[in-house]
Amino acid sequence: MSEDGIDAERLLNAQSDDANWISYGRNYEEQRYSPLAQVNAETVSDLGLAWFDDMDTARGQEATPLVMDGTLYVTTAWSKVKAYNAATGEKLWEYDPEVPGETAVKACCDVVNRGVAAWGDHLFLGTLDGRLIKLNRETGAVAWEKAVVDQEKSYTITGAPRIVDGKVFIGSGGAEFGVRGNFAAFDAGSGEELWRFYTVPAGDEDENSPEYLQAAAKTWSGNVLGSESGIGGGGTVWDAMAYDPELDLLYIGVGNGSPWNRAYRSPGEDGTGEGDNLYLSSVIAVRPETGEYVWHYQTTPGETWDFTATQHIMLADLEIDGEQRKVLMQAPKNGFFYVLDRETGAFISGDAYVPVNWATGIDANGRPIENPETRIDVTGKPAIVAPGALGGHNWHPMAFHPGEGLVYIPAFEAAMMYAPEADWKPDPKRGFNVGFDLAAGDLPPDEGFRTEIAGTLKGRLIAWDPVAKKPRWTVEHPGPWNGGLLATGGNLVFQGTAGSEFNAYNAATGDKLWSFAAQTGVVAPPITYTVDGEQYVAVLAGWGGAYAITVDGDLLKRKAPVRNVSRLLVFKLGGTAQLPAETDMVQTPLDPPPSRASADVIAAGGKSYARYCAVCHAPAAVGSTVLPDLRRSGALVNPAAWQNIVHDGALKDRGMVSFSESLSKEEVDAIREFVIFRANQDKVMASEQ
Repeated sequence: MSEDGIDAERLLNAQSDDANWISYGRNYEEQRYSPLAQVNAETVSDLGLAWFDDMDTARGQEATPLVMDGTLYVTTAWSKVKAYNAATGEKLWEYDPEVPGETAVKACCDVVNRGVAAWGDHLFLGTLDGRLIKLNRETGAVAWEKAVVDQEKSYTITGAPRIVDGKVFIGSGGAEFGVRGNFAAFDAGSGEELWRFYTVPAGDEDENSPEYLQAAAKTWSGNVLGSESGIGGGGTVWDAMAYDPELDLLYIGVGNGSPWNRAYRSPGEDGTGEGDNLYLSSVIAVRPETGEYVWHYQTTPGETWDFTATQHIMLADLEIDGEQRKVLMQAPKNGFFYVLDRETGAFISGDAYVPVNWATGIDANGRPIENPETRIDVTGKPAIVAPGALGGHNWHPMAFHPGEGLVYIPAFEAAMMYAPEADWKPDPKRGFNVGFDLAAGDLPPDEGFRTEIAGTLKGRLIAWDPVAKKPRWTVEHPGPWNGGLLATGGNLVFQGTAGSEFNAYNAATGDKLWSFAAQTGVVAPPITYTVDGEQYVAVLAGWGGAYAITVDGDLLKRKAPVRNVSRLLVFKLGGTAQLPAETDMVQTPLDPPPSRASADVIAAGGKSYARYCAVCHAPAAVGSTVLPDLRRSGALVNPAAWQNIVHDGALKDRGMVSFSESLSKEEVDAIREFVIFRANQDKVMASEQ
């Protein structure tokens, strides 16, 4: 099946199409390598800004642009789409799916979108509120749209679709809110759903269930899954996919458990966590025609730390121990870099690419050798675990350079305190359903201690040799959450940083060869293309995402002050465009009302804040530079206004929905008192500096 324009042949030959970037990872192997070499190690010093365009959303920007025949297409936060003349920057059209603002509360990790897919003369977009939309590539007109998830539940779509032979594949997120993971295939022409693959069992599976789900059910215990319990199991497929046309296998990455704490999700007779809980934290291979299960490999059996395997999946052919192997490579959150046989799923190697303490290694069978002290769903005791829930590597795409034989990983170090929460109950409506006390890891209001902790947060660009199973070189960054990667035939690796730079490195040595002051953190991955024989490099800039909105905001400012200035930046040799002058980031002084609530009220408010507020407004009410810092909210002095916003949802169109189904008015006011208390603590600390 095909239409005019992008068809099966063009997608199969995408790697040799130097002028264009027609799919999310550039080719089906998702290698993000372009052979273009006009911009190279010798000429990159002459790289300059060709054109730019400011976005109309001041939230995280994570998209990979597509370029087809001189037109650049990019998605932005809130699932908007824009089309430009790829050489001049002239805006050709834009489309807003008008995602309701209240959808933001369903998104764990900002209102981001990572891109579109192309087939025929159309684009395919997944929206935050769970729709799949087909757009005319020339005009942006809607051909059809349909809801592809249960919109009454907390499913969201942030990832880019993939397309194989006219079938559009899309997954969704929402594990922290209690959903059951799945992904599905749709006919690109009609929008008809062709099949749906569930990644975890619904409960006790019977003989009518697919065999793979019957097998999975045996690895869960307690029979707590299902809509009545509010525990959907998780296992969402919110990002990574890759396709091998020769083997005709589609590979997908599966996310974390819901809740995180396995003791509540899959309790044994003694109440502690039990079972591998398939297919959480797994790579699964299926037949794209039918959705038939073929094989799986589980990176983290019995997942309990939010160690997703939804991170970038990359395919390559490598010579290992004198044998040519068809491999699948992944650096998931758990800190180990995996090389698998992509035909069978057999384990080839797994080695730590960042510091890891939850396991000492991977055994010959591909299972982790766990540190029992970090198995908190069994011990019931708090533990500092490395990596933490943000992982050693998150969604940010890697890149592969075939000439160097290196995989470039945007990695970071950020351990986390996990503290099991006693008598936890799920809340499928609001709040993070993780089964841990999220307030336990809050840092005390001590300047010296916070500065010390900030020093432990490290970002790295790692050039990983998957055959030698070790890094060839490493670049240290000023902070975590740095951008996705692009490798080129010009012997270059491009990456944006949390330090508001866009850089080019020597692909062989890691030497920084060029840098551009982006005025904002760059987390999205770059692309490159040509128009009329001239090479361009493009990247979407704009600070945001999970780390940016949930990290201790004051702590982040100690590492690398950064704000959101959302822009599309496009470069070429000899480019002379200039960004507007950067304005200073002014922070309003803390001026809260006096804290007069009792210690019990403040403690209760802190516990509710950690579960319901911290995911957007950061731990301990120390706000980020992306979303409002509640310590500076004008509503703190007005209990009625606070109730109107938090309990009644007065600002729902801006993402601040009503929490009345989860919190009483007394609990809402206790949160206000906690924020007042924290603001006063930090005001005193600031006055002593």
